[in-house]
Amino acid sequence: MRQLKGKPKKETSRDKKERKQAMQEARRQITTVVLPTLAVVVLLIVVFVYVATRPASAE
Repeated sequence: MRQLKGKPKKETSRDKKERKQAMQEARRQITTVVLPTLAVVVLLIVVFVYVATRPASAE
């Protein structure tokens, strides 16, 4: 059957499987890339605030 312009194509089982795999890969990247990067940024902020607010030595 001819597909009309402007109408979305009906999702096949192959398309559905590919979409699910893409979502799984995105979740995997969140845990392997985004969370460690976020942890490093937070750690740098904490270290900067600690260094900036520590009292000066009394020497």
